[in-house]
Amino acid sequence: MGKRTRFGVLGAGHLGRIHVQQALQVEEFEVIGVFDTHPEKRDAIAAEFGIPSLSSMEDLLAKCDVVDVVTPTLAHFHCAKAALLAGKHVFIEKPLTHTLEEGRELVELANKHRSKVQVGHVERFNPAFQAALGSFSNPMFIETHRLAQFNPRGTDVPVVLDLMIHDIDIVLHVVNRPVARISASGVCVVSDTPDIANARIEFEGGCVANLTASRISMKNMRKSRFFQRDAYISVDMLAKETEIVRMRNVEKPDPFAVSIDLGNGRGFREIGFDKPAIPATNAIREELRSFAHAIIHDQTPVVSISDGLAALETAHQVLEAMAIQHV
Repeated sequence: MGKRTRFGVLGAGHLGRIHVQQALQVEEFEVIGVFDTHPEKRDAIAAEFGIPSLSSMEDLLAKCDVVDVVTPTLAHFHCAKAALLAGKHVFIEKPLTHTLEEGRELVELANKHRSKVQVGHVERFNPAFQAALGSFSNPMFIETHRLAQFNPRGTDVPVVLDLMIHDIDIVLHVVNRPVARISASGVCVVSDTPDIANARIEFEGGCVANLTASRISMKNMRKSRFFQRDAYISVDMLAKETEIVRMRNVEKPDPFAVSIDLGNGRGFREIGFDKPAIPATNAIREELRSFAHAIIHDQTPVVSISDGLAALETAHQVLEAMAIQHV
């Protein structure tokens, strides 16, 4: 293949290590190094993967074409802004930024410098969700549960920005209609910001989404259920399983199928079950690969900066509905 795109990683924490590992498996990228304000962290990752440990963000910016921002949320804006001002393409972990003002400024900078920006809403690349994509047709009720065991990592932001925002992005993408109203509640249990939250998002056109997120649960769960006319779609993001239940009216039932007699000579409703095979793909590798393709072919990234801002705006509407000032 031709010249590879030079890829630098900002952030050497748990997720930064995974990004380095996966980016090294994307043929289109040449990983030029990692920078973190903690030298011992960046040196450890550099030694593990055989890449340079860079001494400053400026050094990284000078050597790469693409900056991968995998820092704590509070540093997203500072790092991404520096990268955009340097004319780089940017992959930035979710949430896009800490505040809406920061997110909107990044959108302006990306447009001004004509840089590609992709936001790390990784569930878009979850193979179970990918398997369900072609089956969505105007869902009218959606229910999501994203439950996690407590981990101090991520408690610098409310659970809405840490976990629920994954499902907010998925729901906005699937429904693709303006939000009409939001009601929500949340409770602080072990940290200073809500650790468990529930939101009801009503869309123009009648669709309702009920989202629950918790980071203090006894077990992990990442399930979404979509209800639409004549079909029910269940997506288990954690187990990587998808089930599609379809119903169709028939005059005469198949003796080997599950069917319901509608009575009064109205025929039967036949129920079909489809459990598609889910390929064993790595969602982080796939999102990085898709970003490489967007850059090479001058296309809008699958999860654009506008998508990231829309998810952030909706998340902040949820926070406002919970009467929480989070600046």
